[in-house]
Amino acid sequence: MSNTVIESRQDAIAILRLNRPEKLNALNYELVDALLSALDRIEADPALRAIILTGAGDRAFSAGADIPEFAGSISHGVDTALRLFVRRGQALTSRIETFPKPIIVAVNGLAYGGGCEITEAAGLSIASDRARFAKPEVAIGIPPTFGGTQRLPRLAGRKRALELLLTGMDFGPERALELGLVNQVVPHDDLMAASLDLARRILEHAPEPVSAILRAVAHGLNVPIAEGLRIEGEQFARVAETPNTWEALSAWMDRRPPSYRSPI
Repeated sequence: MSNTVIESRQDAIAILRLNRPEKLNALNYELVDALLSALDRIEADPALRAIILTGAGDRAFSAGADIPEFAGSISHGVDTALRLFVRRGQALTSRIETFPKPIIVAVNGLAYGGGCEITEAAGLSIASDRARFAKPEVAIGIPPTFGGTQRLPRLAGRKRALELLLTGMDFGPERALELGLVNQVVPHDDLMAASLDLARRILEHAPEPVSAILRAVAHGLNVPIAEGLRIEGEQFARVAETPNTWEALSAWMDRRPPSYRSPI
């Protein structure tokens, strides 16, 4: 089993650490595959209800793709680079974006290139006050390839995204907050505590509506409003008659905590 991703648990929360600190947690193919495998395991485990994704060490969440490995793929032709690099990276960010359990990215340092794209794809993220972000792909002669040309404009708006995509300039956590890339900025030493607190506040609620909300937002965000409303109705139908919905409704009317709510 690859050690490029280290998994630990705190009750119902899985903590995944990108583990190449000597390479600033650069996303080589082995790490991407290991992260995809970890997501598959966590999705299948009903005891795990949320994920915190962060980087090993204090310098970086991820400084982006492993450039020497990627350059080797390009040397074998565009088709090889598309298959090994682009499609692998896009599969990872799409998996994160549509994952049925909440993923919180705890940005503990540099989030450049692919590291920034993972942050864009995740539904929630918290940044350390030491975090730095950048879209530097233009400097190595390529556009972003893990979804950065699509998700950043949707988060930040076209003009603000293009300024970052076309210059490659780095920016700090407060700018990331302004752009909608992160939910909050906290002191570096408080990053994990803040991420765990957010996860626990989500896990006070039943898993079925949490998953339904994640699906509705992920699939409805980029379709016309009529289609989005249809998706919303489908997600309501998935949960409306489940035991936890009836318990939540009864608890609300009885002015008591629902029985499924327990300390996390």
